[in-house]
Amino acid sequence: MDEFGMGSSTENSIAGPARNPADIQYVTGGSSGGSAAAVAAGESILALGTDTGGSIRQPSAFCGVVGIKPTYGRVSRYGLISYASSLDQVGAIARSVEDCAILLNSICGHDRLDSTSSDMKNPDFLESLNKDIKGLRIGLPEEYFIKGLDARIKDRVMNAVAMLETNGVEIINISLPHTMHAISCLLPHCHG
Repeated sequence: MDEFGMGSSTENSIAGPARNPADIQYVTGGSSGGSAAAVAAGESILALGTDTGGSIRQPSAFCGVVGIKPTYGRVSRYGLISYASSLDQVGAIARSVEDCAILLNSICGHDRLDSTSSDMKNPDFLESLNKDIKGLRIGLPEEYFIKGLDARIKDRVMNAVAMLETNGVEIINISLPHTMHAISCLLPHCHG
């Protein structure tokens, strides 16, 4: 992981950088890049990661595996070192959505040692995989398509949007005007 769990390349002064199994010249992303790389390399079937500002999702994308940051409160945060308490979450990394669902079925649930863990009944995440997506609504923030965004990334996102629409998902254009402040709001919590 990145030193102190803060970074996006999974480097630390003791072990140096983690290597991306797809091409060792590339970073794994971070801060849970070691977990994502281990799964991508076949060294582990499943792994846990922690995510405050993308530390499960980014390395999973960089390494070509599946990463899920669960809804706040679904997984106990007991023992987790907090950076930004309302954003910190433990989640799953695996080679498939199905494997992530199996792991989530195992780790989700109320924990009396974590007052922020939800005591609501957890869904069966495996069962949820077979649900029809028709009628879902997804917000697409205009601020995520800013100058400097690689055209290949935008094309991939828009292809996914088109596929979702074809399958009955309603795409709603939304605005998240404070997006530009996200990093500056996160960093003081991580270093303070």
